[in-house]
Amino acid sequence: MDKLNSKVVKYFYTTMIRIRKFEETINEYFLKGEIPGFVHLYIGEEAIGTGVCANLRDTDFITSTHRGHGHTIAKGAKVKYMMAEIFGKRTGYCKGKGGSMHIADFSVGMLGANGVVGGGYTLATGAALASKLQNKDNVSVCFFSDGASNRGTFHEAINMAAAWKLPAIFVCENNQWASTTPYRTTTAIENIADRAIGYGIPGVIVDGNDVFEVYKEAEKAVDRARSGGGPTLIEAKTYRIKGHFVGDPEMYRTKEEVKKVMEENDPIARFKEKATEKGLMTEKEMQEIDKKIEKEINEALKFASESPSPEPEELYQDLYV
Repeated sequence: MDKLNSKVVKYFYTTMIRIRKFEETINEYFLKGEIPGFVHLYIGEEAIGTGVCANLRDTDFITSTHRGHGHTIAKGAKVKYMMAEIFGKRTGYCKGKGGSMHIADFSVGMLGANGVVGGGYTLATGAALASKLQNKDNVSVCFFSDGASNRGTFHEAINMAAAWKLPAIFVCENNQWASTTPYRTTTAIENIADRAIGYGIPGVIVDGNDVFEVYKEAEKAVDRARSGGGPTLIEAKTYRIKGHFVGDPEMYRTKEEVKKVMEENDPIARFKEKATEKGLMTEKEMQEIDKKIEKEINEALKFASESPSPEPEELYQDLYV
């Protein structure tokens, strides 16, 4: 942690707050009935996307999940275009046709969120293969969760990446719940990272609610991948604070359980405590960032609300045929 410069530390806090405020706003307006489709929130998991993406360049790639807002923001996408997309507006990243689960911004290496569980494995591995064939030192990161780790593509993609020493990193955000099912109900092993041994690659377990620890371990994995050492499987232990989707009645767990986790293990609160204790940031600096992000989110909301919806005749535009 002593090697961290002030720019990186500021990125940690700014990005986690940006994700949190964005998600809280989406939650509010979805419940008001102003957002179409379904939304899945990243609240409580901000440290993972932030810590990993702090090690990446714009030319590196990531693939995401249906819970992809946090990864998209951490990789550098603009919140106003994300907001417009989620509101189904023509000014959104996908012209209002993709919605919450399909936001992409190739300009910053965000290859897309994905409504298919486990849909990012092969995309990230393919991007890593392309980088190697083109003799580029770009790396590809695949974010996924514990439920998706039981899909066949998990094993196929990691096996290929390991066999060909591709510059890929597989980041399992173990948030304890696969939709409404506790992950241990469908997974025999305690640690998903243990599966790495079957492919001869490193398997690392990190505290997913400690952005400093995530950053440190991701740095090692990125350096390994970029230097030709092959892939790493990182399992970040965390907890899904919100339901599977906004509006989920959450009959499978108690409110007390969720409240306890948020009170004791909120990644933003933990960052504030460590950053102030170590003299990395001041309370005043964090308050200034809070105000900046609040303004940014309000402007994004205004942009989305004032943007036009796509016209019916645009339905079949921008399709591959």
